[in-house]
Amino acid sequence: MAFSMMQLYLLGALGPRLVDRLGVSETELGLTTTVGFGTAAVLSPVGGRVVDRVGPRRSLVALLALSAVALGLIGAAPGVGLLLAAVALGGVPQALANPATNKAILAAVPAARRGAVTGTKQSGVQLGAFVAGLPLATAAGLVGWRGAVGAAAGAALLAAAWAWRALPAAPVTDPPAVPTRAGEAGGGPVAWLAGFSLFLGAGIASVNTYLVLFGVQRLGMGPAVAGALIAVLGVAGIAGRIGWSRAAVPGRAEWLPGALAAGAVGAAALLAAAPYAKPLVWAAAVAVGVFAVSGNAVSMVLVMQRSAPGRAGRDSARVAAGFFAGFALGPPLFGRLAESGRYGTGWALVAAEFAVAGAVALAWATGDRRRRGRE
Repeated sequence: MAFSMMQLYLLGALGPRLVDRLGVSETELGLTTTVGFGTAAVLSPVGGRVVDRVGPRRSLVALLALSAVALGLIGAAPGVGLLLAAVALGGVPQALANPATNKAILAAVPAARRGAVTGTKQSGVQLGAFVAGLPLATAAGLVGWRGAVGAAAGAALLAAAWAWRALPAAPVTDPPAVPTRAGEAGGGPVAWLAGFSLFLGAGIASVNTYLVLFGVQRLGMGPAVAGALIAVLGVAGIAGRIGWSRAAVPGRAEWLPGALAAGAVGAAALLAAAPYAKPLVWAAAVAVGVFAVSGNAVSMVLVMQRSAPGRAGRDSARVAAGFFAGFALGPPLFGRLAESGRYGTGWALVAAEFAVAGAVALAWATGDRRRRGRE
């Protein structure tokens, strides 16, 4: 999971260097996220079907190998054109990540432990944020940004070799996570969770892409210190995803996405206030990790609780497609505002995206409770 989205966090953490040394504009920086996650959104339904057919082991090896190639091409890019092509290739492992890892959990983990294990697994994305925001951003100051990205590519290649040798072949068909009721054979809340993930992803992607640049341009931070904001967000996200996923038991899990989105609105408000009280940016980074990025982990727990046998890959992919579509749409909108220095308006847009996500989640949870009451 860390490698599947490593490019996102690297591009965000290295944003000031890309703007200064590769001639990438703020809008083009947002476009890299759009291309990568647009590809992932389009390919996610296909990726889910592939994982359901070939199993998680082969899918995970392919994911890691493609991540290595994409990162290597990013590190070698002479300009925006090849950079965008490499980022598009990186959308393929993103499309495979959630279906493959969720199916692996269903195949190997008892139902009672799946929430906790899913939270730990989803925290791998935030581990990637920490690595990009601290050790790799620091390495970029010593060996250059290309050397730092190359190191990440080499690590992904080693992980692919390890996965091929170490992971056992797992059954392709997964068992039901909980007894499946009539009307949930198609995945139950999947469409609602995809809508929730669309708006959640739009807000998170804007923060990931522009937080470091915001720190440099508006708060007067150095690139290395501003890069540490991504690391802080990553550590908070690890704790949040593990903690909230453990709490996401049936009966409570349905209400958590809306509550987490409300907390994310508060995080966006802290970012908007940071130019007037600079320490607030650190609190905002923590809050984004604890609330916003944790929402995706809880939505994956819900998918696994409600999916019919054999559909975990496809249902995970449908929710992930909504999340990736949000990642594709959010940064270009924010980028236009950032390019004109209107960060305050940008953070207000992020707050609105989180608020809509919360409204969608609350509408589904309320309707689900009514349906259960009639049964």
